[in-house]
Amino acid sequence: MEIGGKTRLLAILGDPVAHSLSPHMHNAACRALGLDAAYVALRVAGGALGDVLNALRAVGGAGNVTVPHKEATERLLTRKTDLCARTGACNTFWTEGQGIVGDNTDVAGIRAALKELGVDGGGGRWLVVGTGGSARAVAVAAVDAKAELRIKSRDPKRARAFADWAASVGARNAGVASNGETADVAVNATPLGLRNGDPLPLDARAGAGIRAGLDLVYAAGGTPWVRALQAAGGRAADGRSVRLHQDIAAFAHFFPDEAAPLEVMRAAVARALGA
Repeated sequence: MEIGGKTRLLAILGDPVAHSLSPHMHNAACRALGLDAAYVALRVAGGALGDVLNALRAVGGAGNVTVPHKEATERLLTRKTDLCARTGACNTFWTEGQGIVGDNTDVAGIRAALKELGVDGGGGRWLVVGTGGSARAVAVAAVDAKAELRIKSRDPKRARAFADWAASVGARNAGVASNGETADVAVNATPLGLRNGDPLPLDARAGAGIRAGLDLVYAAGGTPWVRALQAAGGRAADGRSVRLHQDIAAFAHFFPDEAAPLEVMRAAVARALGA
């Protein structure tokens, strides 16, 4: 890929961000389609988020957002899609005229990944670990699946506030998870698993009652939590499929006249994770 004066800049903003699969997928897609664009990962501290978004807007850039900036980005947008407003979190943005437009493709990615695990609506009880922007996408996916929702967080006040918010957007029986409570579907929407030595988001012994577990963190060979769930006999997957389907949806915003090369992007994920 040769970068020149007309190359369009795409970026993922987060902290941490070096682990992101998005540059691998989007750069592979641009090469395959002959698009003059380059996608980079930018580590952005919270205080610099507005300045970075404004700089990308000024040069016609676009990109994605990961932890911990999804909710803050949603508040900085000029315009947002209905789904972005519904979740209160933005993970995909692009420029239109002098403004920044945002969407939330996390919901689509979560739905697709859970469908691959055999979860396709049908109610039941979902347990989400975390209260950030990714957890908001899980909550909206639970609403659409007509599922009950339980929330687990290290901070009881944040869990209670999140449960109240989830109820306000239509989550059934949204409430704080009690100790030892299990569910049909469990989703880790925290960064736990990104670093060696992180504790599991849920006690491995709770895995026996979970029909499907989805970890939004991804790692070569699967995350420790995914491996623990699989060892307990459950169906579980890390976040690579979520990331793939998120970025397929984001690509459509970045290049509306191009069809995202799904298999090219899937292969880029496999190469990046060594599997």
